[in-house]
Amino acid sequence: MKVAIVTDSNSGISQEEAKSLGISVIPMPFLIDGEEYFEDISLTQKAFYEKLFAGADVSTSQPNIYSVVELWKELLKTHDEVVHIPMSSALSASMETATTFAEEFKGKVQVVDNKRISITQKQSVFDAINLAKDGKTAKEIKTWLEETGMNSSIYIMLTTLKYLKKGGRITPAAAAIGSLLKIKPILTIQGGKLDKFAQVISYQQGKKRMIDQIVKELETRFKKELESGKLKVAVAYTHVEDKAKEFKQEIDEALSKYNLEVVFVDPLSLSVSCHIGDGAIAIGCFISY
Repeated sequence: MKVAIVTDSNSGISQEEAKSLGISVIPMPFLIDGEEYFEDISLTQKAFYEKLFAGADVSTSQPNIYSVVELWKELLKTHDEVVHIPMSSALSASMETATTFAEEFKGKVQVVDNKRISITQKQSVFDAINLAKDGKTAKEIKTWLEETGMNSSIYIMLTTLKYLKKGGRITPAAAAIGSLLKIKPILTIQGGKLDKFAQVISYQQGKKRMIDQIVKELETRFKKELESGKLKVAVAYTHVEDKAKEFKQEIDEALSKYNLEVVFVDPLSLSVSCHIGDGAIAIGCFISY
């Protein structure tokens, strides 16, 4: 069977990369000062940060479900089935909405909730592609992705609390104290929303804390996957590519004894960036097919 793979731009997969992979990426919509933009279509990374730094009012929304349905219909003209991989249901209602509308397609469209976003969601797309190449049906791909979805971990260090405060995710008082003490929070994503993991007072301390935590998980939680050779590590960032590449080198050195190295270094999707701001770096590990 010929299976089409669909995801959204929260995966960090660009429109150009999607074409080379033979998949479809739905651009996430944004409202900036009341005007609608679409990630990687009418809104580039560069333009986004220019508007963010200028103090624009930025918010995100779900993709238009009718556009998504039309994409499915178009793909089913040339494919037998569709696997749709949106961002985690714990972070957006888009998965639930897509699941409801997919019911009209009598099993030909399988919407996956494998609890991932960004670099971990990107790996899910790669896994889906490889599963399809191995002859798996859309239902089988969905099942594998959902069963392994929680076998992933992300840690992300922020350099500013401004945008968490703006989005109401922390109180103004906490943001003020954090800024005064120059505290850098480290957050984690374990299949759900961003949760607090730790706080540090320096960039270097934060990087070491995240690497140490990943090493700990390699030797405990992900030991079986590591031994099977199915574990991968990646880096993500917001607007600090040079620091992310430096972070990659530090990770590669720390994980060399495990025969692991960073597989890709990607900018975080803009829908994540608008909540955490610039200067963030993240490390993620995840099982792969």
